[in-house]
Amino acid sequence: MRRFSTVCSAWRQAILLVTVLLLAACAHAPPHNPLATWVKSPNQDVRRPVLIVVHYTDQHSAQQSLDTLRTANSGGPVSANYLIGSDGHIYQLVSDERRAWHAGPGHWGTITDVNSASIGIELDNDGHSPFTQPQIDNLLRLLADLTTRLHIPRTQIVGHQDFAPSRKPDPGPLFPWKQLADAGFGLWPQGTLIDPPAGFDPWMAMGLVGYPLEDRPAAVRAFHNHFRGIDGDTLDAEDLRILYNLAQQIESGSNTRTAG
Repeated sequence: MRRFSTVCSAWRQAILLVTVLLLAACAHAPPHNPLATWVKSPNQDVRRPVLIVVHYTDQHSAQQSLDTLRTANSGGPVSANYLIGSDGHIYQLVSDERRAWHAGPGHWGTITDVNSASIGIELDNDGHSPFTQPQIDNLLRLLADLTTRLHIPRTQIVGHQDFAPSRKPDPGPLFPWKQLADAGFGLWPQGTLIDPPAGFDPWMAMGLVGYPLEDRPAAVRAFHNHFRGIDGDTLDAEDLRILYNLAQQIESGSNTRTAG
């Protein structure tokens, strides 16, 4: 009798294990529309981000930001895929394939749902202090990893203000975009800047770069913070030279891709 009881117990445990495994498999299976017949195709992969957005936290510690990014705060729930502390420590809060809530309204070029198309990186910074070198060093390490592993173009790295210039100021004029460019990240003027030809349209060039133009003074402020680290909401001759240079890079890259 004792042996029979032991055998039954073993069978019950085996059945329980199989049940748990089946439930686990169902939990991880992709949802299927009940209106359709599921006929799986192997021609697929996970949705991939095509943009990286850099923010500053506008808070006073990494721990405060970790709390904000994991709770329903007064402004509504927000998150990011990554947070980099002032000491350079990298935290991940949302998986790369998941949609973090870091962008809000705005658009960059043809990307109108930035959250769905991007990786959000928050930097522990109060918005008024220089970014620390360990923080920037590890941001560069993270950018190298993400652009390589997720096949995100290295030029597709922007700030929050770039695509939401009427709402957001981050990462601000103190962010070292030139240092990122020297490491091969982000769109940046190349070679000698020259005056654009007659008839050059700077607004068309700004739109080509990606800037939203619904509020043009705000777009110029964002452009100035990113490319010149200065204030001001009107374009000057240096801005036109930079925009002409950037537009040429983009058009040259488009022609190369088309020819290939």
